[in-house]
Amino acid sequence: MQGYLTIESACQGEYEEKRSKFIANIIPIATEEEALLFVKEMKTKYWDAKHNVFAYILKTGTARFSDDGEPHSTAGKPVLDIITKNDLTNICVVVTRYFGGILLGTGGLVRAYSEATKNALNNADIIEMGLITKLATCCDYQQYNRIVPFIENNNAIVVNTVFEENVLIEFTIEDSKKEKFETAFTDAFFGKLVLEEKGKIFSKVKNIK
Repeated sequence: MQGYLTIESACQGEYEEKRSKFIANIIPIATEEEALLFVKEMKTKYWDAKHNVFAYILKTGTARFSDDGEPHSTAGKPVLDIITKNDLTNICVVVTRYFGGILLGTGGLVRAYSEATKNALNNADIIEMGLITKLATCCDYQQYNRIVPFIENNNAIVVNTVFEENVLIEFTIEDSKKEKFETAFTDAFFGKLVLEEKGKIFSKVKNIK
């Protein structure tokens, strides 16, 4: 499973053309249900707007868009195209249009919905999500003082420590770096400590913008 690019938090951007105002709102999502709920929320918030166009895409490959009354493929499709051109996924965009009384034509609509989406993404924090492996090891108190610095100096992050008769250390590492870490761990502690894999999740590994 490969990593992907998305946005870290909600963002907004606007664009105006011939008195029509376009407001793009974008959020990160994990499911189609979250996308549809966001669309519903935006339609409620901007209930007096002429159109509430949306597009969303998930890392599973699911992608949907709606022109919401605009001429076919002049609104939702251009918004989806901006998302895909930026290699983004797990996001939902809703672009609200307040009609200014002047028709924009098909080319004008495509440009306006695209520019509103671009302006919102210019205000976004783009991040890379990568596959993270959860690992755990159990050691005595004397070993603990050596293991924690080793973990932190080898691209891993301690997320939980349980002090009982022995010490349980839980930590995470990028999946791509796991094999190298395991080899170094075995060598450093002469194979006397066991690493247990607790599962994998997607998590932020890098800020892109």
